[in-house]
Amino acid sequence: MPIEILMPALSPTMEEGTLAKWLVKEGDTVASGDVMCEIETDKATMEFEAVDEGVIGKILVADGTEGVKVNAAIAVLLEDGESADDIGSASAAPKTQEAPAPATAKEKGEEAPEEQASPAPASASKPDGSRIFASPLARRIAEQKGLDLAGISGSGPHGRIVKADVEGLTKSEAPKAAAPAEQATAKVAPAGPSSDAIAKMYEDRNYEEVTLNGMRKTIAARLTEAKQTVPHFYLRRDIQLDALMNFRAQLNKQLEPRGVKLSVNDFIIKACALALQQVPDANAVWAGDKIFKLKPSDVAVAVAIEGGLFTPVLKDAEMKSLSALSAEMKDLAARAKDRKLAPHEYQGGSFAISNLGMMGIDNFDAVINPPHGAILAVGAGVKKPVVGKDGELAVATVMSVTLSVDHRVIDGALGAELLAAIKDNLEAPMTMLA
Repeated sequence: MPIEILMPALSPTMEEGTLAKWLVKEGDTVASGDVMCEIETDKATMEFEAVDEGVIGKILVADGTEGVKVNAAIAVLLEDGESADDIGSASAAPKTQEAPAPATAKEKGEEAPEEQASPAPASASKPDGSRIFASPLARRIAEQKGLDLAGISGSGPHGRIVKADVEGLTKSEAPKAAAPAEQATAKVAPAGPSSDAIAKMYEDRNYEEVTLNGMRKTIAARLTEAKQTVPHFYLRRDIQLDALMNFRAQLNKQLEPRGVKLSVNDFIIKACALALQQVPDANAVWAGDKIFKLKPSDVAVAVAIEGGLFTPVLKDAEMKSLSALSAEMKDLAARAKDRKLAPHEYQGGSFAISNLGMMGIDNFDAVINPPHGAILAVGAGVKKPVVGKDGELAVATVMSVTLSVDHRVIDGALGAELLAAIKDNLEAPMTMLA
């Protein structure tokens, strides 16, 4: 029977995408692993590979089509012995090619061989059309028990429903999903007037209307959610950079033959990574009804691109040398600007850095990127008068930083301890090499 190829979910938050370009045409033969098309998400352009082998019988979505919903049919694949005449019968009871679910960490108790081999899809839809993430084993258990996954809250990564969420439930105990009408009434009202109301205010003025792209919509939604749901508090410190600037100059001179040039930001990344090890209780993320304390220091760094930003993650940053961090950051930033990052390169982490110092900003407050526990806003290093330990007046290069903290994850004293560790590392940079 002809197989419907569905729009894949290339990240846990993806709901729709743009089919940028087909790399095959009708009549072409494809094998498992062959790249069929390029798909633009809100963050990146990614290649989509065939899972089954066969012949492209019909392309249903043309190049450049925007707003293609996840799990919508985009093409039909013919199996051996089938022809285009068989496509009409596929609509009655089509087989589907499901893209693999976005990669997540292994879930406790779900390493059975039969689960790894299961072809069951990892997502479905709630009554309001939003997606449900569930592991294949959790889905099979729910089906056996007659449970409705739409009413179950997941405890796995990204809210994914896992074995532990369903194995102890009976049909009578499982919460029922709210009807679409009930869900609609529970939604938060739009913030501010509608676009039509705003347009009327400015109908006698000359303006250009800019349609929001997927990235801008995602940024707006996530930051609005973050400010509404994450209890931010802010801690501020001034950091003297003279020792760091001198040490950096010495290192860069020695590294020049290797073509390596360290930035101040490289030192900040290293300082934060080490501070998360020095204050391990602050190396944590909010996970709904739990806190996950990470062992490695996975540090995200905000990178501005045209129309938005990425936060690529430097994993195991505490283990890497300054030169390795510098090279990795340059690579991630370059590919971020070309929108060539894979989801696993900009998702995760427990902590983030946003540096606007190079743009002349003295200080600012950054918005936490959930589920991170904190984000460090970095201002410019400027010459300021300072009072020394012996009361003498001097001039120093001072950088102002603000740590935005999720109070659900990190309390005030713990946040202060983390910021003090970051300050100590930057003011005594040689210790970061010890």
